[in-house]
Amino acid sequence: MSSDNKPTASEPPASDSNLSKSFADRLTFPADGKSSSNGDSSNPTKFNWADEVTTPIDDSKKSAGMEPKDGEKEKSSLGDAQVDGANIYIGGSSLQEPEFDVNVKLADLQADPHNPLFSAKSFDELNLRQELIQGLSVMSFHKPSKIQERALPLLLMNPPRNLIGQSQSGTGKTAAFVLNILSRIDLNTDQPQALVLAPTRELAKQISNVCSIMGAFLQEAGLKVTEAIPNPAMRGQQYRGQVIVGTPGTTMDMIKRRQLDGKGIKILTLDEADNMLDLQGMGDQCKRVKALLPRDVQTVLFSATFPPEVLDFAGVFAPNANQLTLEVEKLTVKGIKQMYLDCDSDEAKYNALVKFYGLMTIASSIIFVHRRTTAAEIERRMTAEGHAVASLTGALEGGDRDEVFNRFRSGEAKVLITTNVLARGIDVQTVTMVINYDIPETAGGKPDFETYLHRIGRTGRFGRTGAALSFVHDKKSWQNLMSICNHFGVEPTKLDTEDWDHVEKMLKQIMKNARNVVEGDGMEG
Repeated sequence: MSSDNKPTASEPPASDSNLSKSFADRLTFPADGKSSSNGDSSNPTKFNWADEVTTPIDDSKKSAGMEPKDGEKEKSSLGDAQVDGANIYIGGSSLQEPEFDVNVKLADLQADPHNPLFSAKSFDELNLRQELIQGLSVMSFHKPSKIQERALPLLLMNPPRNLIGQSQSGTGKTAAFVLNILSRIDLNTDQPQALVLAPTRELAKQISNVCSIMGAFLQEAGLKVTEAIPNPAMRGQQYRGQVIVGTPGTTMDMIKRRQLDGKGIKILTLDEADNMLDLQGMGDQCKRVKALLPRDVQTVLFSATFPPEVLDFAGVFAPNANQLTLEVEKLTVKGIKQMYLDCDSDEAKYNALVKFYGLMTIASSIIFVHRRTTAAEIERRMTAEGHAVASLTGALEGGDRDEVFNRFRSGEAKVLITTNVLARGIDVQTVTMVINYDIPETAGGKPDFETYLHRIGRTGRFGRTGAALSFVHDKKSWQNLMSICNHFGVEPTKLDTEDWDHVEKMLKQIMKNARNVVEGDGMEG
């Protein structure tokens, strides 16, 4: 589109002299370098995403006899030791330990958060079941991550206490809440005792898989993990198993229909809790589910983002909770090359997308759109033109969704078109490019900062580099993207498609970066 229709994020339409400036020049940053959006002052600097982010080499693997492949930089020893989200057997990513410190806020104001009792440097200190120690060893979990060091002692204390944890994707939060669950359940009965709620069936199935793998040595003793997601095969049947992982709507229906007995539930965990407690979304369903459970249930909330209004409600949902945060949470986007493409129209966006197809299939890519109809139309047109793509939206039935997502996770389908249904929590190691075909926005049409952060977090998983490309084509998309960039204090790179060879070379370099190598990372086998 012509630039005279594009205002800045915080100003009305600008003068002609301002309009001649580049996108980065028109981003507004206060003199102190802090973002001006929403009064946020947690971003001390402006990052230039054209700069390459490097990962320091750790010699620990060499001493263990694990040499990297040619051209492969080594990740931290903890990064090789853990996974978060999905496990390696279904194509998940290794954990990359952040450099940030964990902030602890204890509900007991008399307690000292720096007390060594509130930090565990090894899993042995936690007095876990021997079967769990075996499972952790097999999964190469050699030491707790920073969030686990602080979270696990608080989660495992008796009597149980509620916990609210804010930590970036890839810091080990999934393993933390799963270990708490598997430590507390009674295997002598298959009555439901722990309930994990997630916003989508895909994330629920991923968490269920983590529970099963981590608890593999408990299965002979009777461990059973059951998914409470829409499933015609479970119609009229009782949901049995100590651990139930599901979506709020289905779980609530099953409890009301007495197919799921909630009387014995002693742990309620919400993953992506900010999304789950959004009163405009699933917050009401989660409140109703909790109301059907025992009053003394241990409530655990984890998320990478917690907007202030949601955090206030979280404090009501999980009263008297201990709280954990990782400092500088806004730096989660570091290592992801953020770019934008200036298009003249919707049709120009589609033509650009088709031009990017060859680059998107170097590894795997996700194209995020705002509406299901857009996803269906792009899939139809690209398929008709001979391009292999898949589409996953809420319009698909459960079994079809599972089939599409399994094709994408296995690498059979390398380009996935989706709505925000896959914006959160999903871990597919091979994803190296995310395209914001539509800029994320709230129900009121405002820029959606949290969804942008979660979307681009599907690439650059756990310390690797990745590419995030946003399309703008009109005044609104331009303004929303600028607001998002201001909010996070970033300076994206404009792609000049007049020099396609340069664009292709730059993106190939990002996607083939050593930290994106998926074979032989020392964890297979």
